[in-house]
Amino acid sequence: MAVEHVETKLALEYEAIRRREYELITRLLDVLPTVDNLPEERLAQVRDALFHADHPFLVVLVGPFSSGKSSIINALLGQPDLLAVGPVPTTDRISILRWGENAERMTSAGEVDTVFYPSPLLQKVSLVDTPGLESIFQKHEETTRRFLHRADVVLLVMLATQAMTARNLEYLQTLKEYGKKVILVINQADLLTAEDAEAVREYVLDQSQAQLGYKPDVWLVSARQGLAAYQNGELNRANWKASGLSRIEEYVDDQLNDVARLRQKLQTPLQIAQNVNQAALDAVRANQAALDHYQGISSNIEQQLAAQKREQEKVIREISAEVSDRFGTAAMRGSEAVQDIFRLGQAFLSVWRGVLELVGLSGLLRRGGGRSYIKTAFERRKAFEPIGELPGVVDKLAPRLEGKDIQDIDDLVKYARREIDALPPAIRGKVIGSIQPPQKYDRSALQDVRPALEALEDEAKRVETDRLEQTLRNALMYLAAFEALLIILIVFVLAGGGNLVAPENQGTLVAFIVLVGLALLGLLFMPLRGRLLESAYTNRMLKLQARYIETLTKAADKQIEYGMRLRRDAILPLTRLIEAQTQIQSEQLSQLQTAQQEMVSIEGALTALGRKRLPL
Repeated sequence: MAVEHVETKLALEYEAIRRREYELITRLLDVLPTVDNLPEERLAQVRDALFHADHPFLVVLVGPFSSGKSSIINALLGQPDLLAVGPVPTTDRISILRWGENAERMTSAGEVDTVFYPSPLLQKVSLVDTPGLESIFQKHEETTRRFLHRADVVLLVMLATQAMTARNLEYLQTLKEYGKKVILVINQADLLTAEDAEAVREYVLDQSQAQLGYKPDVWLVSARQGLAAYQNGELNRANWKASGLSRIEEYVDDQLNDVARLRQKLQTPLQIAQNVNQAALDAVRANQAALDHYQGISSNIEQQLAAQKREQEKVIREISAEVSDRFGTAAMRGSEAVQDIFRLGQAFLSVWRGVLELVGLSGLLRRGGGRSYIKTAFERRKAFEPIGELPGVVDKLAPRLEGKDIQDIDDLVKYARREIDALPPAIRGKVIGSIQPPQKYDRSALQDVRPALEALEDEAKRVETDRLEQTLRNALMYLAAFEALLIILIVFVLAGGGNLVAPENQGTLVAFIVLVGLALLGLLFMPLRGRLLESAYTNRMLKLQARYIETLTKAADKQIEYGMRLRRDAILPLTRLIEAQTQIQSEQLSQLQTAQQEMVSIEGALTALGRKRLPL
């Protein structure tokens, strides 16, 4: 029981490592085909390693037509009809028999079929049934070579009545050249007496020694006896042993209980995976070195785009400066117009205008087409002319931005095309789309903002002057009312005061002087009020200027972003390739490094395979 426990434990350890190798190699086969400049033969090696890891132990049966290969497999699996048998060639395809929960045959488009069958033997070993050797090295040479290369052991099957013919000797020599363990299996031994069977065995050994210089293992078996050993689903062990087929089972068990052999079998696919993984890492790192140049292209493009955007923003600043200059000139001239109306020299005229406002004559004159005081003064100072120049200033922005966009896009397209032409063919073939300038240009961002700007221009010319006009009329009426009141009081003082210089009229004189002084101070009200209005007007114009520039800048920024998008779209095939390659190679490097770490772990598990562990 102790021996069985050790064997079971070894088998479990072996299967666990084999499964880890299989999963590792499967993951590698997902990433390796994406690695540029990795030779195709490297992929073939990994597929070969996957085959090794996918099959616990591989026995390949070869031999002439009707030598009994299929019958031997049927007997080993206890199923007489699993593979077709007959006196003439029954198949021209290679079959791999593997363990599966249900019996099933999967036919591929190539030359190989897979047969799944729930046999305990297939949990230890995979069997390969091949067509007759007469066709193998003609029609199936490449496929057969692949299986012979992967085989743990090759069974050369021949009939007892045709043992070691000249043709069989040629087959044995050819198989020996593959460097694999070859065992001669002589079928239909039940047709021979014990003496004849031993004679055949000695003859085969002698011929092998004489012709090839070595003596192979020779097993005499009977597929017919092996199938007959199964009775009502039960195996008669004595009859099974008599058939000679138990030697095959015992050989497999011996091999699978040989720790060194198992370790070597698992080491083979691991070593292949390690070598290919290292080659892939080298290829990825070499590709990354080349990609550094491509990333330099991407960095150069980004620098060009940033510089071009700065130039476009500079254009906006220049136009905004011109707008500010126009608003500043308009504010200065408007301030001068306000000063003209409210200067001290216009005080008496202001009183008269105020009287006209009080009695309503000015309103009648305005309704009759008369000019307002403010608008007349603003027109005299040409305060509206700078505002009227704003559309011309703004209209220069769109052509300058568009012209720069088109020129920059043309330069970028030429640059990107040169860089793509310089790419290695393998990389150039991954470019999706073509590098070309846009077919149309959308100017709507700056066109759509025009109504909003016109409203601000109108506000600067009309609303502000209307506001000043109303303020001026109120000031004139206050001034006229104040002065009129003082004049009335002065008249009353003069009417009842007699001689103002007489001593008895000193109080009246003082009153007169005070009233006259107040009248004069009232005249000073207009220049002071004018200064306040001038300051308020200037501040409102500055706010209008800020709103105007903000509105214009937002629209211009949209136009710039549109132009930058056109630039990126024009060269998108190149930048997309660089980004994709960078991401792919980063992922490849990460996956390969992870695989490398897993290989180190598996190698440690292989080293510990079959070793006794001390109890804790």
